[in-house]
Amino acid sequence: MLRPLQQSEGHEQVTSRSLQNSALSLAWIIALVSTLGALFIGEVMGQTPCVLCWYQRIAMFPLALILGIAAYLEDTTIYRYVLPISIVGGLIAFWHSLLFIGIVPEIIQPCELSGPSCAGAKQTVFGIVPLPFLSFAAFVAITFLLLHPYLKRLS
Repeated sequence: MLRPLQQSEGHEQVTSRSLQNSALSLAWIIALVSTLGALFIGEVMGQTPCVLCWYQRIAMFPLALILGIAAYLEDTTIYRYVLPISIVGGLIAFWHSLLFIGIVPEIIQPCELSGPSCAGAKQTVFGIVPLPFLSFAAFVAITFLLLHPYLKRLS
C-alpha cells in the first residue's frame, strides 16, 4: 500500500521509512516461506515434527500473519510486538541446533521420549540441510530485519 509523500517530509525521513517498509516486507516473506515450508514438510512429505519443531512453529506461524498485516498497512511500529516472538523462536531454534550437532548431551534432549528425534536424520531437508539451522537462520534474519532500521538510526 503506497502512500503519497507529504511536502513536509525530508529526504532522510522518506528514505528511513522506505527502508523500514522494505525490511518489514522482507521479514514477512521470510516468515511466510518458513511457514509454508514447515507445512509442506509436515503435511506433504509426511514428516512428523519433533517437540522443538512444534515450539518453533508456534513462534513462526503467527509471525507470518502479523508481519503480513503490518507490511500491508506499512505499520513499522510492529517490531515491539513481534521481536519477542522472533527472539524466543530463535533461542529455541538455537537450542535445537545445538542438540542436532551433538553439543547438548542426549540426556537433556526433550524429543526422544515423546516423539520423533530432535537430532535424527529426518531433521534435514533432502538429507542435506538441517531443519534446525534453517529455522535459526530465519528467526535471526527476521530479528535483524526488524532491528536494522532502528539500529542504523542510532549510529
